Amino acid sequence: MRFRRTSSIKNPRSVQVWPRRRTNSEYPVSSPVPAAGNFGRTLLDRVLAGTPGGEHPLTHVADLPARDSQYAQWPSWADPDVVGALRASGIELPWTHQADAASRAAAGSHVVVATGTASGKSLAYQLPILTALAADPRATALYLSPTKALGADQIRSASGLCDAAESLADIYPNAFDGDTPAEVRQWVRANSRWVFTNPDMLHIGMLRAHQRWAHFFRNLRYVVVDECHSYRGVFGSNVALVLRRLRRICRRYAADPVFILASATTADPGSAAARLIGAPCEQVVTDGSPHGPRTVALWEPPLLAEVTGENGAPVRRAAGTEAARIMADLMIEGARTLTFVRSRRGAELTAMNTRALLAQVDPELAERVAAYRAGYLAEDRRELEAALADGTLLGAATTNALELGVDIAGLDAVVVAGFPGTVASFWQQAGRSGRRGQGSLVVLVARDDPLDTYLVHHPAALLDKPVEATVTDPSNPYVLGPQLLCAALELPLGDAEVAELGALEVLTDLAAQGLIRRRAHGWFVTADSNPHASVDIRGGIGLQVAIVDAQSGRMLGTVDGGRAPATAHPGAVHLHQGESFVVDSLDLENGLALVHAETPEWSTSARENTDIVVTAVLDSSEHGPVTVALTEVEVTHQVVGYLRRLPSGEVLDAVELDMPPQRLHTRAVMYTVTPELMERAGIPADRFPGALHAAEHAAIGLLPLVATCDRGDIGGVSTALHADTGLPTVFVYDGHQGGAGFADRGHAELTPWLRATRDAIASCECAAGCPSCVQSPKCGNGNNPLDKDGAVRLLSAVLDSIC
Repeated sequence: MRFRRTSSIKNPRSVQVWPRRRTNSEYPVSSPVPAAGNFGRTLLDRVLAGTPGGEHPLTHVADLPARDSQYAQWPSWADPDVVGALRASGIELPWTHQADAASRAAAGSHVVVATGTASGKSLAYQLPILTALAADPRATALYLSPTKALGADQIRSASGLCDAAESLADIYPNAFDGDTPAEVRQWVRANSRWVFTNPDMLHIGMLRAHQRWAHFFRNLRYVVVDECHSYRGVFGSNVALVLRRLRRICRRYAADPVFILASATTADPGSAAARLIGAPCEQVVTDGSPHGPRTVALWEPPLLAEVTGENGAPVRRAAGTEAARIMADLMIEGARTLTFVRSRRGAELTAMNTRALLAQVDPELAERVAAYRAGYLAEDRRELEAALADGTLLGAATTNALELGVDIAGLDAVVVAGFPGTVASFWQQAGRSGRRGQGSLVVLVARDDPLDTYLVHHPAALLDKPVEATVTDPSNPYVLGPQLLCAALELPLGDAEVAELGALEVLTDLAAQGLIRRRAHGWFVTADSNPHASVDIRGGIGLQVAIVDAQSGRMLGTVDGGRAPATAHPGAVHLHQGESFVVDSLDLENGLALVHAETPEWSTSARENTDIVVTAVLDSSEHGPVTVALTEVEVTHQVVGYLRRLPSGEVLDAVELDMPPQRLHTRAVMYTVTPELMERAGIPADRFPGALHAAEHAAIGLLPLVATCDRGDIGGVSTALHADTGLPTVFVYDGHQGGAGFADRGHAELTPWLRATRDAIASCECAAGCPSCVQSPKCGNGNNPLDKDGAVRLLSAVLDSIC
């Protein structure tokens, strides 16, 4: 992978991709007069001037002010050589939050620093760790990150500091992850005093073989958990239990490390961090770092008159296509631009489309845009990062692989193609721009999705709202059970530990299955058990289905058995590291999906039929004609077919399938309404199914507004007469065995959630329902019936009753 290095762009202000047309003076703005010299506003004016005639995509603009630095003195406890190395790297004084967090950790308190992107959170742990390692030649430290790119960036930073001071020369910061060769792993284990890894490798490569790491764990002083807000849902619950296993292994070797966590700004970060590590955690949230002024623009692509989707519904121009047009125009203006998209395929397509647009203007400029995503070779990722940092690349389309931590300074603009799922992630991505203090532009381009529709029409929900609380549930028995087996294999579980975890019932069930035994000295796994290999800490539970290229025999990856019928069914399009495959067969019993290489012009989305049975009511409240409850449910899914869609969103056809049913035991938030209430709201009996169905679809799309989940993490069912309630009922449930905490969060935030759902439907400009409001890509009933007006009436009546 090579990039042509050029010193300047050919006449960047004189050539344009789109016809220039107007400025944005007619659009709503947060500040009536842009600040003088606001570079972000200037870029936005240029982009808006190039929109095709008759289109008005901008829904809101906010000008966010700059923030000045707040400095502190170097702490007296800090090692002078470490301070000297940091000063040599360009840090004359620490910002206040860096010094505060570092001092709390040095004093022995677990601490989380939750401040904005580019606020230098790494210094908060580098200072105490390097000071401790300089003082004690046996002391060790562990660093955990959710992505390889972030870990590699932090190794470079730590290595640079160690090279700058003789007292730090024997620390040898090094990676221990899936990219580390076997012979290097042995060297790291024997010599490195600061190991950089991820929760996956900690789980299967270090805790499982803790005897080999005895000297490291015995002297472990600090554990860093970077970007800890990304550990949520089933992944976060698994990581929480891995960290508890780490702490018990450390106790086995008489060590008690201090945990330092770094997070984006989140709601109540101290409590979230405490749930993650299983111990009290102090929080530092006052940000002392500076940033330049930032312009944030919310952008809604137009409905396409010439393209229709399912049931003739209108379709918007794809967010990735729109983002490519915006990025091309920004690059022509000379702006260094990063575009975030939701998928690997989307990153490749957006980069390709941007290159095609730029090639019409300047072939050399087209060579200065690339895609960046997971799946590339490590050396290719490093080269891309260096090219972005030094300006060789002027633009890149990326997945969230570049969201976290990698220091890419000097970007002028960020385009976000589709809301990334959480407010925290949005601000992380937005924070990639303007990192040298200059003004910058952030453009959020809405996808054809209810949540995106809501946010671009209700900007306060994005720009003025505190970020979400991180949702984890380590007590989920479907997560806890496999983790207990791993812990028991590492060290027998004592009764006190079992009581602390509240795990006796789960262990009793495991014992009944013959997986673990109770003996005089604790709980022991049975002979020949290999529980670590069966745990996918990033979310998969149960049987793993291998995806294999039938022609070459190459294994492309795995998917857990619960998701396989919807993602690896015959005919499904499967993407792997830029290559496209189509599934030929799926054998769930033997855990095998065979595929062949093919690059069709369409994508596929499964259609499912779903039945739901209430097995327990955990909480219930009555509000006259409306009853709200949090329940345990058994959900039965059956994939009945799939749709083939063109990139424009147009549906080519529907293909029928006959797949075996799948059962899911999980948690759901539900509400029932009386028929009389619906009729008073102007919904006659023949419209009940369509109104309930539309309200359910939109509620699924809006739950991520109040819970840190993705639409794919949840599901829903609606019926005009449910067997367990005898009433019109809407369910929204967690799509993970045992639940992941998302339904609980929806139950706790029911009123703002349903109010946002109603407003999203009402604000959509379509006439009778579309993917931006009430249609779902997974609906097993072909998005029929759907009653958009009825859903607004239903939700208004429910809100009037419960408020």
